[in-house]
Amino acid sequence: MRFIVELIVMALAIMFAAYVIPGAEVTGFWSAMLAGVLIALANATVGTVLRIFTLPLNILTLGLVSFIITVLMVMLVSNLMSGFSVSGFFSALFFALLTAIVQMILSGLFGLDRGE
Repeated sequence: MRFIVELIVMALAIMFAAYVIPGAEVTGFWSAMLAGVLIALANATVGTVLRIFTLPLNILTLGLVSFIITVLMVMLVSNLMSGFSVSGFFSALFFALLTAIVQMILSGLFGLDRGE
């Protein structure tokens, strides 16, 4: 049940960010849910490999490189999906930032951050 609620929260955060950020677009709830799953999978696979290769630089920049990798994963999913798009690097950057903030707020409201 928790996993389903987390998927819904992620989709809502993506829909809100796409609504607010110029240059980011999602065609509907199911596209937002699929985009969230694909971004998570891209971060877990390709993103992890990139983070391992850039670990010294990531330490020097206090995690900024890790965030840039997440932005690149958003751009990758945008190129792979037809129902989700971001128009460039800065749109993807603001999209990733706003999605993370909204997801954190919604997770707190729905009690997902308690680790139950």
